[in-house]
Amino acid sequence: MKSSFWLQLGSLLLFLAVAAGAFGAHGLQDVFSAKQLDVWHKAVNYQVIHAFALLAVAVFLPVFPQGTSLWRKAGWSFLIGVLLFSGSLYLWALTGVKFLVFLTPIGGTAFLIGWLFVFLGARKLTLS
Repeated sequence: MKSSFWLQLGSLLLFLAVAAGAFGAHGLQDVFSAKQLDVWHKAVNYQVIHAFALLAVAVFLPVFPQGTSLWRKAGWSFLIGVLLFSGSLYLWALTGVKFLVFLTPIGGTAFLIGWLFVFLGARKLTLS
């Protein structure tokens, strides 16, 4: 995937996170319990962090080509993490279906794997 793919994806996820955060703060505060709002905001927070990580991947690809395969693996890991971690928390908050929270740690693991790929990519760099 090209750098522009990760830039577009990160930007889209940030747009959606801002929208979800605003919706949670203004549209759900009278509907959700305190626990549901906390879960919603945790989903937004992790989405924002990892959407910015995707923007970093977009920058790393052309600037540090020696880590290309690792940057791409990190990007896919971050995307999977957002979908599973944040997605399961959003759905749990909206539906109350507890089964969905079993996906959350899988998404968290994907985040960790993504950061490991970033670490491994950084080890390949020869910066002066």
